[in-house]
Amino acid sequence: MPKLTRIYTRTGDDGTTGLVGGQRIKKNALRIEGYGCVDELSSAIGLARTALRAHLDRSRRAKRLDNWLAWTQDALFNLGSDLATLPQDRWDGMPLVTDDDIRALERAIDEAQKDLQPLNNFIHPGGSYPGAFLHLSRTICRRAERLLVSLAESEELQLTIVKYLNRLSDALFVWSRWINDELKEPEYLWDPSTRPPEPS
Repeated sequence: MPKLTRIYTRTGDDGTTGLVGGQRIKKNALRIEGYGCVDELSSAIGLARTALRAHLDRSRRAKRLDNWLAWTQDALFNLGSDLATLPQDRWDGMPLVTDDDIRALERAIDEAQKDLQPLNNFIHPGGSYPGAFLHLSRTICRRAERLLVSLAESEELQLTIVKYLNRLSDALFVWSRWINDELKEPEYLWDPSTRPPEPS
């Protein structure tokens, strides 16, 4: 377990940051962009969990979803620490996302889908606060995935990471629908022939 004894170190004042193996790297490097985006994703999921608190005592589905999201935040920490470690610096027993985690997400998606009507059109992000934050999380997850696909083109990267994020974005979409359904929030379909409101 890492020990955070000091918050500021001044070592990053030159625009670099340290990887787990001690190497210094520019803060705008693609690897740093990648795990920074994963951190942003976990923060957005934290907002969704905060919004869920008001419903935990009276909704079994909200409680179940919160358990999934808590697990997801732990998995994202594992994923982020992997990104902060170059392949040669990995160690035995290092926490990593695995194919088992991907299968767990697929199980979560299937579980939630059983309660939902199939979609025949795109929907607008939104709904309840938890649902809207999960939609936001989904878009951040997609950005993280795009960044890491780019990183994999130039550096060695465990492809399970990209696969996990791809599946997680699907789960976040389904979870947003699942909690909005539980909280009786309507879904608004995309209208491709939309027109602006009439003048008042």
